[in-house]
Amino acid sequence: MPGVILPYRGVRPKIASDAFVAETAVIIGDVEIGAGSSIWYGCVLRGDVNRIRVGRGTNLQDGTIVHCNHDPAGDYRETGGGEPTVIGDGVTAGHMALIHACTIESGAFIGMRSVVMDRAVVESGAMVAAGALVTPGKRIGKGQLWAGSPAKHLRDLSAEEQANLPYIAEHYAELTLGYLDERRM
Repeated sequence: MPGVILPYRGVRPKIASDAFVAETAVIIGDVEIGAGSSIWYGCVLRGDVNRIRVGRGTNLQDGTIVHCNHDPAGDYRETGGGEPTVIGDGVTAGHMALIHACTIESGAFIGMRSVVMDRAVVESGAMVAAGALVTPGKRIGKGQLWAGSPAKHLRDLSAEEQANLPYIAEHYAELTLGYLDERRM
């Protein structure tokens, strides 16, 4: 049985049939979750004041919170305003990450207990270290590691580190299949 899936103002979340949503996850409103993605225990994705999009094969680990921000001029569906949260394919967000009104491109890695704030962009193949605070409007470049509070460019990732990023998403894809199999029993 998937988690708590609730509509908000007539908009119901759209979740791919092969995505895993843990029983204690809460998904509300204008949220779309792509094929093979996993939303783990204690996660909250609240698409009430704007939209949230999660791509294919992405894993949002236990306790992660995803929200967006509103358009003060009116309903974002009518005005196009405010900032949604867009998370690409094959993204890993570690336990208890906070992702708010930002863009996380495909293949990026968001460390445990890190915060990514409004209008920030984490480019494909970039890494936000555990506990980092990415302040509003920051852009983390492809292949970069940012750490600290506020987060700063620490160094470029090695070729080996960059090659390892997809492994984590692949590992969670395998876990997803296992958990879905358990539900079918």
